[in-house]
Amino acid sequence: MKILVVDDEPDVRVLFEQRFRREIRSGEFAFSFAYSGEEALGFLRAHPSEVVLILSDINMPGMSGLELLRHVKSDPLPPPPPLVMMLTAYGDAATKQQAEQLGADDFLTKPVDFTALRDKLHAIENR
Repeated sequence: MKILVVDDEPDVRVLFEQRFRREIRSGEFAFSFAYSGEEALGFLRAHPSEVVLILSDINMPGMSGLELLRHVKSDPLPPPPPLVMMLTAYGDAATKQQAEQLGADDFLTKPVDFTALRDKLHAIENR
């Protein structure tokens, strides 16, 4: 399963590669990384229909994760539209409600519980 992680923090890549080392090595999960909403949209256009899930931070400079979500769910990206899981350090109800209204498929707070995330990824993969 191809997963695009969108976060402006550069250490996120190392963290995901460490936490999912076994799944990456077995080919179960393949991660790509974008460091802004704009970069994520460019990646999605350049790799149509490859990404199954987007894990996006909400608070980023430039295009926020919510703006990225709006584009992914409304722009004519190649089908099928990917699932979008939002990540944020702020678990406030208003942000969560806005993300859900824009079409977010799931919502996680930081710091990420990687055991719970792994379970969610396996559930998506086994649909």
